[in-house]
Formats: sequence, C-alpha cells, structure tokens
Amino acid sequence: MNLQERIDLLVKLGNYFISDTPEWAAIKDNAERQNGWFTQPFINLAVNNIVNNFLNPGKLKAFASSYAIPDKQANSKKTGLVMAGNIPLVGFHDWLCIFLSGHNAFIKPSSKDMVLITHIIEKLSGWNDAVTTQTVFSDMLKGCDAYIATGSNNSARYFDYYFSKYPHIIRRNRTSVAILTGHESAAELDKLAGDVNQYYGLGCRNVTKLYVPGNYDFVPLLTSFKKYIDFADHNKYKNNYDYQLAILLLNNKYYMTNGAILLVENESFFSAISQLHYEFYAGDPTAISASLQNNSDIQCVIGNGLVDFGQAQNPALADFADGTDTMAFLLGLGS
Repeated sequence: MNLQERIDLLVKLGNYFISDTPEWAAIKDNAERQNGWFTQPFINLAVNNIVNNFLNPGKLKAFASSYAIPDKQANSKKTGLVMAGNIPLVGFHDWLCIFLSGHNAFIKPSSKDMVLITHIIEKLSGWNDAVTTQTVFSDMLKGCDAYIATGSNNSARYFDYYFSKYPHIIRRNRTSVAILTGHESAAELDKLAGDVNQYYGLGCRNVTKLYVPGNYDFVPLLTSFKKYIDFADHNKYKNNYDYQLAILLLNNKYYMTNGAILLVENESFFSAISQLHYEFYAGDPTAISASLQNNSDIQCVIGNGLVDFGQAQNPALADFADGTDTMAFLLGLGS
C-alpha cells in the first residue's frame, strides 16, 4: 500500500467506529466480558478519542506530512510491538505509527486487551488484504529488526535484556500529576475529575497526585469527583476501595473521601486504585512544575499554563508516550 491507501484505511476504520454497527457493539460487549475494567463508557471514551485525534483525515495527512513519510517504505522493517493492557486500546497509537510509516508490525497484545485490537486488524484485513502481511499477531517476537515494548518497571528489565541488541523503545511505569492553586473554577475541577477518574485511574496519563497550597479547601474538589460516585457499584473498583480504606483505618491514618475515592497525604507520585495522593506546597507553584521537568516517572503535568484540565486522556497524534518520538524512531529504521 502507498501512503494515501494507508491513510484511507485508517479513516475508514474511524468511520466504522462511529457507525456503531451491531457487529462493533458486540465486540465491545465481549471486551467488557473479558476484562471487567473495560466498561462500555470507557471503551467508548477511548474509541472516540482515537477517532477524533488519530483517525481524522486532516490530522492524519498533516501528521504524515510533518514527518515526510515516504509514499512507499523502500526498506520495510519487522517491528515487534509488545502492547500494554491497562486501558482500552492503549497500544493503538504505537501500531498506527508502525502502519503509517510503512513498516510491518508483529504484535504481542496484552491478554487484558485482546478482543478489540484483534477485531480491528481483522476488519482492516478484510478491507485490504495487504494488511495481513503488514500486521501479524505473534506470541514470540523473535527475528524482528526493532522493538517497541510497554510494561511495568519489572517487565522492562526483561525487555532491556532481550531487546538490547536491537533498536528499541522500552516504556516503563509512568503516571501524571496536577498542580492546583486553589483558584480553579468549578468547571476546571469538573474536568480534573475526569483526569483522575477516567479508566478507573489505570492509565499512565491519569492524575494520581495533586500538589495543593497549604490552605487548600478540598470540599469543592471532592464534590466535583461525585460525578464518578457510581464507581462504588463497580465490583473490582469497590474491592480496591474497601481494601485501601481498611489499611488506612488499621494504621489510624488521616484520609478524606466522598465514598468513591480516598484522598491521602503522600509524597509518592504513584497511588493505588481508588486512592489519590496529595502534597502541600508553599510559595510559587511554577517551581514545582520546573522540578518535574524530565522526571522519568511523570507522563504529564496538569494545571494552569500546563496541560489543560480535562486533556490528560485526550492526547494528540504527536503526544508520544514518555516523550519519545515513535514516528522519528520508525522512520530512522528505514534510512
């Protein structure tokens, strides 16, 4: 396929997503049955973000043009892709970059997110048989020319060992934080609630820690988070909430809650499911944002003058995970 054919296929995929045919609806239902964290609202959120930000024809053409992606890849490489499965279709952007670049993707999907990505590739293959050779599923990613792998810090050590001899991008645990001044509007807090709670907080772009001034009033914040109060009815989430609450009670540790999320003072960037950390600061909040620059644990920083409230889980095509330019890496393989 030439570049325009690849773009046209991606646009067609976006149209298929929004058509919401009985076939696609059944696939989404099956994905939720296979993984209880993949509820319909969050599958739809992930898919809609992909359609609007990744599969828009104008954005795809501008993205391809900005990298001068060749019409046909003269030196196509086998690129092994180890996908994560923490949120629906979290590995889609990596696959899109490989596909758009003209290289061949050999995918090892996460067992937690098999249903959606498998169906997508099958659908694309049905529209154009060339996809069957450009994207292949494999349990063993031996013999590839390059690798892109996403996992935990522990699995990343294995990736480093096995893929060190090859060009690679290896992603580890990351999370996101927000810096508040206490002057945020109700609308901004409402958007922050999404940054924290969408996908049950399982994404690397989810905010898991807040920096707040010393006199911060948490009541408006907890009130805004009540839009996700139904999390208390989600079995997996509620089990985590009850467990974390029991630990706090046993340790006689101070916490705040609205019945669905626990706010705990803690310096760690990473928080458990159902728990949100906060840390007080004094002085200029810009000093905090400066201190977080180039921190390998941080995916994005939310706040005024930073990543806008409500945009944590709404990355653009050029918002690469970990700040590593995936497309530049791939195009470098073919040179």
